[in-house]
Amino acid sequence: MSKKALSIILLAGIVLSACGGQVTQVIETATALPTTTAPPPTGTPGTPTQANIPVTGVTEIINTASPTPSPTPFVPENAADCTNLASFVSDLTIPDNTPVAAGEAFTKTWRVQNAGTCIWWSGYTLTHYSENAMSAPASVPLAVTNPGETADISVDLVAPSVAGTYRGNFVIKNPTGLIMQVDEDSRLWLIINVTSAPTGTPTATATAGTAVPGSSSPAPTTSSSGSTSSIATCDFKVDVPRTEQVAAAINTYRTQNSLVAYTVNAQLAQAAQRQAADMACNKLTYHNGSDGSTPQKRVADTGYVAKRVAENVQFNYPPYNPDQTVVWWKLDQTDPNHNKNMISTQYTEIGVGYAFFDNFGYYVVVFASP
Repeated sequence: MSKKALSIILLAGIVLSACGGQVTQVIETATALPTTTAPPPTGTPGTPTQANIPVTGVTEIINTASPTPSPTPFVPENAADCTNLASFVSDLTIPDNTPVAAGEAFTKTWRVQNAGTCIWWSGYTLTHYSENAMSAPASVPLAVTNPGETADISVDLVAPSVAGTYRGNFVIKNPTGLIMQVDEDSRLWLIINVTSAPTGTPTATATAGTAVPGSSSPAPTTSSSGSTSSIATCDFKVDVPRTEQVAAAINTYRTQNSLVAYTVNAQLAQAAQRQAADMACNKLTYHNGSDGSTPQKRVADTGYVAKRVAENVQFNYPPYNPDQTVVWWKLDQTDPNHNKNMISTQYTEIGVGYAFFDNFGYYVVVFASP
């Protein structure tokens, strides 16, 4: 027997005494491998290659690992008749008219109270509704919020690249996709003043025009620097018969629902006309004025002392007639508050405004109770 053979026998004996029966398993696995000679490596001489490394059984071992299960979101057991209602508390970041540099990334956070009886969870989402989206994500899930608690809702945004004043409107949707009422509206919004534009980027401009008829404070407009002026920016037209017909159509609708007719109030009409003119001249499609004024502020500016205020707006090209406008509010499923305001028992008086410009007609109805 050669020295080489003797060495192999001694080595096998040592391994057997150290590992027990595992050696038999190793030997059986080894004998199951192909006995053909592996092809010569194609890499650099002296460099190990995968061709000479046995891999029998490795794939099977890897596949036996169990995948990590995805976390299951918490879904509360809300009653079928629970109510979805929110109340705005405060702007935690970026209050209205905050200066933001062009193209700057920022985070807007609203604090909102759960004023309903449903428990909010991640199935409730904040989504962009209208005006400038500012690169908002498709949706933002809400944290679990019990009735009476507050939720801080944040969304990451990017300011537009052109200087000017911008507004974005967002809404909260329940798990079925319906928009939730927020106070007397259904929107959470932000207004920013983009203070500078990148080199070579044109800035927004405004054209001076005529003052708003019938308003103690003409509707402001945004200038190229983002500031405001007190002059309307277009020669819009007022159509008094249309405002009267809208009021009459709303009261007819109320009569059909066994409700007392609204009283037309001159001060509320003044506030409505101010917003209608502002919308026409500045191409607004929402309830805040170009100066950030709210319906409540515009009503207060007329001297009317209100317990509560709401507003309907509608615009179209070409303009709807008064009856079509009231029907549109009645059937609007995107914002059911339009219909609720017309048949509400919380308000007793209304004022109607209308402005026509550039073939668009802008209707505004202000609802209030003294």
